[in-house]
Amino acid sequence: MLATLKPEESHILNENRHEVRYKAGENIIKQGTASANLGFLTSGLAKEYIEGYDNRDLILDVLQPWSVFGGPGIYVDMRYHYSVTALEDSTVCFIDTATFKKVIRINADFAEEFLKYCNTCSTRTFGRFLSITQKQMHGRIADVIIYLAEKIYNTLSFGLSMSRQDIADFSGMSKDSAIRILKELENENIIEANGKHITIHKMDLLKEIAAKG
Repeated sequence: MLATLKPEESHILNENRHEVRYKAGENIIKQGTASANLGFLTSGLAKEYIEGYDNRDLILDVLQPWSVFGGPGIYVDMRYHYSVTALEDSTVCFIDTATFKKVIRINADFAEEFLKYCNTCSTRTFGRFLSITQKQMHGRIADVIIYLAEKIYNTLSFGLSMSRQDIADFSGMSKDSAIRILKELENENIIEANGKHITIHKMDLLKEIAAKG
């Protein structure tokens, strides 16, 4: 996206940006507050989630470096419609919303790339909702583990930045249910869940569980 900017446009954004460092667990943006800035995660990992009723959250995505967040409200009501919290020590570059809109108006290629990015995020969210609403709990947990392995950590054995509660919130179920299903998958030697480290032993079988729901 940023590669489409001309030097003078990059200068405009650089003149109106600031960088903030966050420790793991710190809130980066809060759902419902005014969206004065658009955020670019430049290092670390963060979770993007909707704050629901009775302290129940629904994680929409895990943000990696150069993910953009805070966008949905900037052309609607200038509010953040979800929260973002650092999963590990992270750095965020904030760009003034008015400045970002100015560059969008003068660079059609940049605007198109931003639309493509937003549409890709929406498509991914639709898939997440489909999993949560139409799959059984085993399929939902399988979806989450596969997503983390293939899209976030790019390995079959990874150290989690997420808690068991985060996994539950990502799969739309209670923490107790998520822990139980993880244990069942471990007992069947499909995965190994040792503390915050997960190793996938049988990816084909895990994908079969995800597909059947």
